[in-house]
Amino acid sequence: MTNEEKIEQMNIFEEDLNDTITFWEKIKNIFRGKSLWMLHYCTGCGAVELPPTMTARFDMERLGMGPMATPRQADVLLITGYLSVKTLRRVIYTYEQMMTPKYLVGFGSCTLNGGIYYDSYAVIDRLDYYLPVDLYVAGCMPRPEAIMNTFKTLENMITKGEANGWKKYVENYDWYRNNQIRSLGEVYVKDEFHE
Repeated sequence: MTNEEKIEQMNIFEEDLNDTITFWEKIKNIFRGKSLWMLHYCTGCGAVELPPTMTARFDMERLGMGPMATPRQADVLLITGYLSVKTLRRVIYTYEQMMTPKYLVGFGSCTLNGGIYYDSYAVIDRLDYYLPVDLYVAGCMPRPEAIMNTFKTLENMITKGEANGWKKYVENYDWYRNNQIRSLGEVYVKDEFHE
């Protein structure tokens, strides 16, 4: 591959070289896409597929993806299954602690429609009513191959500047907040650590 083909593959064009803001933003997106730190909120059975995806056979870290322990250092929030109403409050709290840019990935059908708990009063469906989901992983439970494919897709979206769920959350904050309050009554976390 020639240098010109490599530059074109990185989505940098001749006119970007004249606009320094666009040029450096595209360079930052390339680096962001190659270094994804994940915070996985293990709410369901999709979490079972993460250890095999991280270990020797699939080895996510060789692609620049690794686990992170706290939301303040993470780029990607993984919701790995169904969400109860109580858990939704914590997920919102966690998402709002993350620095921007941040990305949200939903695992399986549970984050789309509640999965097998679709008719339960305690389980929410349509995670994208409450938080901006950048990508969904297909499958119930999604296999490691599907997880790897999703992360490669997310990496490409970030590199091209297309993964903008966090911007959508800021722009439509009132809509998201109204949906959150309609389901939760109030969004604030109340326990001995947050009062």
